[in-house]
Formats: sequence, structure tokens, C-alpha cells
Amino acid sequence: MDLQEMNLLQQFFYYYQQNGSYVFSQFLRHFLISLYGVLFAAIIAIPLGIWISRHHKLADWVIRLANIIQTVPSLAMISILMIGMGLGVNVVITTVFLYSLLPILKNTYTGMNQVDKDILDVGKGMGMTAWQRLYMIELPLSVSVIMAGIRNALVVAIGITAIGAFVGAGGLGDIIIRGTNATDGASIILAGALPTAFMAIITDWLLGIIERRLDPVGKTGN
Repeated sequence: MDLQEMNLLQQFFYYYQQNGSYVFSQFLRHFLISLYGVLFAAIIAIPLGIWISRHHKLADWVIRLANIIQTVPSLAMISILMIGMGLGVNVVITTVFLYSLLPILKNTYTGMNQVDKDILDVGKGMGMTAWQRLYMIELPLSVSVIMAGIRNALVVAIGITAIGAFVGAGGLGDIIIRGTNATDGASIILAGALPTAFMAIITDWLLGIIERRLDPVGKTGN
């Protein structure tokens, strides 16, 4: 390790010593913004995914519309929403919401379609209603696939939320921006970038564990 790298590390740890509580508050704010956007998307996308799994003719159109939203660059999306909504957290939550629709919607649709039709026929033969088949058969068998969509959406959301600092939403992106504006801000940039990466990695790992535990095939294998 050369002298320049040692100085960078010293500045990095010094920044945390002086601003630890601020970094933690922005870390929590960043995570909550990402989480709220994904949760709101799940509230819409999961029922919609179930509905289009029963109306296959409309499924392509709905998924295609979600795909179109996904092709818009995140910075452009935030800028467009800012025109109508102004600055602040709501713009970023709405952006995360829009980008989270596709993975959750597509995985819900895929998971529902992967349920064995013979099992559904057995449930129907036992006198189960459509709602009972949904809650007792279809959702338990497809929940791990749906969870995979939520997992992907949340990891992507953490990256998108970092851009939200440009519209006054706060979060770890605010620390990164401060670093870019500082004369010698490499350590400050690291102070914002490393927790963001850590959040994404830990979130992906934890949701991966939940996803595997919800997988009925995985449970059978254990």
C-alpha cells in the first residue's frame, strides 16, 4: 500500500469519526426510500401479475408497457417526474416504484403460470373455490419466484435512490455528491459509495435466504 492509499484510508476513517451519525441517518433514509418504492410497486404488480396470468391475451401488452418504462434512463425519469412533482423524496419513491413494476410483475406472472395445472384440477375436484385455490395452492407454489422479483427490484432500487440526492431526497447519494464537490473528496465519495454497495449486497443476500426458504422444492429437498 503506497502513501497515497494510506492517506485516503486515514481520511476515510476520519470522516466516519466526525460524521458517523450523519452517515447512519442517511443510510437508513436511503434504505427506507428504496423499500417504500418497492413495497408500493409490489402492492400493484402482484395483483396485476395474478390478473394477467388469467388473461393471457392482455399479458403481453401489460408487460410490454412495463418494459417501456424500464427503458427510460433513471436520471431522465427523475427529471421528468420532477417537472410535475417538484423536488424531494416523493420523486425518488415514484421513480423506484415505476422501475420496480417490471421485475415483480413479470415474476408474478411467471410464477403463477408455472403452477402445475393438474394440482389445480385436484383442488377444483375437492370443491375449492377460485380464491381458495389462489391462496392455498397457487401463491404458496409461486411465492419464491415472486420473491425473486422483489429481490431484484430492491437491489436495483438501492442504486436508483443514490441518484435521488440530485433532487434533494437525501440518502447516501448526498454524501457522494458532497465528495464530488470537495477539493479532495475521494474519501467522502467512498464514505457514501461503500455503504451503498454494502446495503445492496446484504439486502440481496438476506432476500436470497428468504427466497430459498419460501421455495417449496427447496423445502422438500431439505
